[in-house]
Amino acid sequence: MTDSHHKEEDELAGTEQPFVQHLMELRDRLLYSLAGLAVCMALLAFWPSPSGLIDLIALPIRAHMPPGAKLIAVGVFSPFFVPLKVLMMAGVLLALPWLMYQAWAFVAPGLYGHEKRLVLPLIFFGSLLAYTGIAFVQFFVLDKMFAFIQAVTPSSVAATPDIASYVEAILGLYLAFGVAFQVPIVVVLLARMNMVSIDKLKDFRGYFIVLSFVIAAVLTPPDVVSQLALAVPMCLLYEVGIWAAQLFIKHTGTPEDQEQAAKP
Repeated sequence: MTDSHHKEEDELAGTEQPFVQHLMELRDRLLYSLAGLAVCMALLAFWPSPSGLIDLIALPIRAHMPPGAKLIAVGVFSPFFVPLKVLMMAGVLLALPWLMYQAWAFVAPGLYGHEKRLVLPLIFFGSLLAYTGIAFVQFFVLDKMFAFIQAVTPSSVAATPDIASYVEAILGLYLAFGVAFQVPIVVVLLARMNMVSIDKLKDFRGYFIVLSFVIAAVLTPPDVVSQLALAVPMCLLYEVGIWAAQLFIKHTGTPEDQEQAAKP
């Protein structure tokens, strides 16, 4: 048995904690998470304010409505609860890196050194990809989708969407794209944890293309614009994931992996 193997086994020595201490640590992390979320919501409530957030997310559809037209509120309490819902979701999005860090901090004592080096970059890039997916929806997908819907809407129909149903629909798209854009992270984790080899990931390309279009058909509205807007980036991000996985394996491997990689 090599010295490096002994060192890897000793990394976790003394890290075992009683069950009660785990519960206390979990409680602390949850409280830190809630505190961070509360701070983010307070900042967003101050600027741009719940009304400002509603105005922002309504820009794509209002661009395709008649001049002066507004979204309507059918429910009695919709003008109050819908902005509050948007504020909460925006707070979660703003606090996402902090929330992911708290989750990492909870499990960090049970991770090896090379695994800890892997997690923080994944938190950063995972948050960045989620933000990219949501921005892609806000500034591209919604505009093209509503333009398509407007083009096929009969002239005798006046499109006056309800704010509650509109917010629910676009929040679903934000979630779908934010999760779908995590494809590189999933690929990196599968490869780094030795669950799937890089060669098998490359061989799975054709199947993943079909899977991407199936997922897009399920998660997006029944229009070709939004389906293509989700499926095509997923296919591209899969390729990015394969490339990133090779880099992560190279720079965050265990001592044994690095010794094997160094062999001719």
